Amino acid sequence: MPHRRALLALAAALSCLAGMPAQAQDFPHKPIKFVVPFPPGSGTDTSARYFGQKLSALTGQPVVVENKAGANGFLAVQAVLAAPADGYTVFVGSNSTLAVNVALFKSLPYDPVTDFAPLSMMMRSPALLIVPGSSPHKTLAELIAAAKAKPTALNYGAGSAGYQLMAELFNDTAKVQTTHVPFKGANEAVAAVAAGTVELAFAEMTSAQEMVKGGRIRALAVASDKRTAALPEVATATEAGLAGFTAYTWVGAMVSAKTPKAEADKLAALLTQIERMPETRAFYERIGAEVMQGGPQEMRAFQAEEIRLWKRIASQAKVELQ
Repeated sequence: MPHRRALLALAAALSCLAGMPAQAQDFPHKPIKFVVPFPPGSGTDTSARYFGQKLSALTGQPVVVENKAGANGFLAVQAVLAAPADGYTVFVGSNSTLAVNVALFKSLPYDPVTDFAPLSMMMRSPALLIVPGSSPHKTLAELIAAAKAKPTALNYGAGSAGYQLMAELFNDTAKVQTTHVPFKGANEAVAAVAAGTVELAFAEMTSAQEMVKGGRIRALAVASDKRTAALPEVATATEAGLAGFTAYTWVGAMVSAKTPKAEADKLAALLTQIERMPETRAFYERIGAEVMQGGPQEMRAFQAEEIRLWKRIASQAKVELQ
């Protein structure tokens, strides 16, 4: 019986291949490029490199990660959309480039919905509210009190549009005013906090936890509904006195909407296979994040929900559109 089941499975697989265009059956037959809109070391970059290694192992083709940071992710987006739409250029984007930018800009040089075809989710990570290790603010309550005492005096660093809106959500929830200072990427914002250049920031667990453990920065709260295993001593925002405050970064993969469906579907199937691997779950748990499972349909629905959320937050916080 097991032998018969194996033969039936093989027959089904061959049937699927027979119905697939020849070019899709051969896909991929050359190197694939993952374009990342942030510098090396960010959670988005970490995900791209992990999935790239796994994809290379599955296909036997090299996967090159190209970091094109700056301009709110526009440079990376334009590079992907200008490349041949053949499935060999993948955009590994985040909540900033795939959802939040819609809420922050009067007009964008791209449409994150119509210009892209979703492939798969990758991960999500709760944001940390961080201050310099030498900060006089030892608790979240102390930071909020200082911000209320001197409106606009405290500066927050943001490495992307996503972190800017997280900070504005914090301002709105805590009823304070802090001032936005932009940076090119998450690592630059975290470094600015460590140097004392800005008083606070929201950062990915993946990019900030080592500095927290080393004492260079202090985490006042994790913006999730439960504590994280990576930094179990850090209280949730609710535990620290800011009830109901949660904020996550997330990462997903997309290709140009002009990519032939057969190639996009095969790439989506490969990435979905990676996200379901036990070692993928373990990898993200080690860095304080969690794998997000979902293919093209799930990612499209999630993206639409995120766009609605951040549009509402930007409106509530009265964020001036760029």
